[in-house]
Amino acid sequence: MREIKFFFTLSDSAEDRIRINAVKDRGKILKFVVQYESLIKNKWHPIVRYDNSHGFAHKDIIHPSGLREKQPLYFQTFSAAFTFAIQDLKISWRWYRAAYEKELNNEEGNGS
Repeated sequence: MREIKFFFTLSDSAEDRIRINAVKDRGKILKFVVQYESLIKNKWHPIVRYDNSHGFAHKDIIHPSGLREKQPLYFQTFSAAFTFAIQDLKISWRWYRAAYEKELNNEEGNGS
């Protein structure tokens, strides 16, 4: 078994990154976490997290309030889910950040 851990920077400012942690054995992903994080107002915020920590692959959308929306992923293998997670975050991170910032600003505007 081999453990893989690294960050992948998404933006030129290095304020957006993907955190990747995985355990691989014989070319197959056994456990994984792929998390998009953004530096907003001098604090790192986890925004989207893909993992298989509950025995199934899923995506958590993390709201500024702390609420997490869990969405199951329907892939045949954890390796496929892992690859999808990385690709989705590389492609969609700007959209995830914009939605998170909008929600964060609405919370602050409401005094929450």
